[in-house]
Amino acid sequence: MLRLPYLALTSVFAFIRLLPMSDTNKDVEILALRHQLTVLQRQIDKPHLTAPDRAFLAALLHRLPRPTLRQLHLIISPDTILRWHRDFLRRRHAKASRPKQPGRPPTVRSIKALILRLTRENPCWGYRRIHGELAALGIKLAPSTSGKSSRTPVSIPSPAATVGPGRSSWHAILAADFFETRTLTGGRLYVLAVIEHATRRVRILGVTAHPTATWTTQLARNLVMDVQDAGATAKYLIRDRDSRYTAAFDAVFHDEGIAIVKTGIRVPRMNAIMERWVRSCRAELLDRTLIVNRAHLLHALREYEAFYNEHRPHRTLHAAAPLRPLPQPITEPDPLGRLDIRRRDRLGGILHEYQHAA
Repeated sequence: MLRLPYLALTSVFAFIRLLPMSDTNKDVEILALRHQLTVLQRQIDKPHLTAPDRAFLAALLHRLPRPTLRQLHLIISPDTILRWHRDFLRRRHAKASRPKQPGRPPTVRSIKALILRLTRENPCWGYRRIHGELAALGIKLAPSTSGKSSRTPVSIPSPAATVGPGRSSWHAILAADFFETRTLTGGRLYVLAVIEHATRRVRILGVTAHPTATWTTQLARNLVMDVQDAGATAKYLIRDRDSRYTAAFDAVFHDEGIAIVKTGIRVPRMNAIMERWVRSCRAELLDRTLIVNRAHLLHALREYEAFYNEHRPHRTLHAAAPLRPLPQPITEPDPLGRLDIRRRDRLGGILHEYQHAA
C-alpha cells in the first residue's frame, strides 16, 4: 500500500524537474523513452504490473479521451486502463457502502440460553422442532439460527410434505388408521385414530384388544357426531384395506355423504399424513412408555392427543397447533432480554410444554 504514495511523490518531483526544460529537450526525451520502450517490448512478451502500478496509471490517464489514449505509446491498451479505473471506483464504492458490522445482528443471550436449555431437556428434538417451540412462545427467529445455536441434526422431512392431495381440498379430508402396541406383559392392543388434513387435529377414537365390527361401527358414529359438533365439513375418508374396516363402518360415512377412499395395496404414502402422525406417536410416546393395560394406554393417548392438538407446533400450520393459534411475536427488547420460561411436564416428564411465567 505504500508503493502507490511513493509513485505519486516521485511523479510530482519528475514533473517539477520538467518545468525548466525547453520543449525541444522534452521532445527529445520523449522520443528516447519511446525507443527504449519499443526495445523492452521486443524482449518482454507481457509486462507484469502490480496493483499500485495499475492504480497510478489509471489515475494519471483516465481523463484523456479515448482517441488520444490510442495515439500514446503504452505497454497496455487504452481499454485496459479504463477498465482498471472502473474497477478502482467500484472497489472504492463497495468499501464505502459496506456496513461497519457485517452479517445479521447477534442473537440475544437469553434466547441462546433458552435454545440450549430446550436442546438439553429434549435430546430427540431437531432444530425445526426447537424453532417451532420458540415461535409458540412468541420468539421470532430463523430456523438456521436455532440450528446453529443448538447444534442439533437436521430433521427428516415428513412424507406429508411431498405427497398428498392439494391444499385446497384438505378441509374436506379425514384420514383413519389402525395401529397396534404391546403391553408390559406382551398383550396386543389396537388403536384407531383419525386426523383432519386441514387443521391436523387428531382424535383417538378408541383402544381395544379385540376390534370387532360392532366396536368399529360405534366409533364411526362417534366420529361423525364429533365432526358435526365441531362444525367441520368432511367429504372423504382415507383408509387402508384392513379387514377391521367392515361394511357397516363404511355405511356410517356413506349415510353422511362422506366417500371412502381406499389406499393402494402396500402404498402407505397414499395416507402419508396419518402414517406420519403414527410415527410421531410412537417416537414421542409409545417407544418411551411401558404400557400396563388398556386403561393405562388410553390415558396416555388422551394426554398425547391434548398435547398434540393444544400445544405441539406444526410446520404445516407455521408453528401453530391445531387448537392454538400462533401468538404475536415479541418485538420489545426488554422482554426478550429477560425471558422467564416455565416447563410443564405431562405423563411424568415424557412430554414437555413450555410457557411464559405468569
